[in-house]
This record gives sequence, C-alpha cells and structure tokens, in this order.
Amino acid sequence: MKPTAINLHKVSRVLEVTFEDGASFGLPAEYLRVYSPSAEVQGHAPGQEVLQIGKQDVAIENVEPIGHYAIKLIFDDGHDSGIYSWKYLHELGETYAERWDYYLQRLEEAGHKRKADT
Repeated sequence: MKPTAINLHKVSRVLEVTFEDGASFGLPAEYLRVYSPSAEVQGHAPGQEVLQIGKQDVAIENVEPIGHYAIKLIFDDGHDSGIYSWKYLHELGETYAERWDYYLQRLEEAGHKRKADT
C-alpha cells in the first residue's frame, strides 16, 4: 500500500499521509518519534523497547524518501535512524488510538508525565 500524498505541517507538527486505499492519517511528530522503527527505540528483539520520554515538543525537520518503499524522518532532537515503510506508516495510522493510549499508560507507570498533563 503506497501513499499518494505526504505533507509535513511544521507549525502543527503533524505528518499527513494519504494512501492508495483512501485512508488518510494525521500523525503527530511526538507519536512518530516514540514509535520510531529504529533499533534505538524498538531494541533488537521483542521486549527490548525503550520508552521515549520528554518528546512532546519534538518536531520533524525533514522527510527523506528511501527508494520507493519508505521515508526517513529527521527529528529536531537529533533522531534520524528510523526508516518508516509504507506498511508501517499505514499501521501507525490505523492503530493510533490504541498505541497512543498504551504510550501514555507506559509513561504513567514509569512515573513520567507529559508537560501538557501537568
């Protein structure tokens, strides 16, 4: 499933992705950063995921195409090693609510709060 449009909205810090199937998702930079597919975030095996803390103000500086199958996002906190395949971006869009709730739950369990929550 390939995207038909990818638009970075720098002010709102949202990456808007529209796919061939008509699905369209507005994915916040913070969400994309904490669910980066990089080994730094995901670990090298299941159960090794690293909780990302303090990313609510992160922004995407650049979107770089990787062949015809993915993009690389360059974040303003220096993170630039995640390769987001079309399939993974679509999955992130479809599962946004569940993944976001899980991330907030993990933050709370680890004793952290987002600035907006204080």
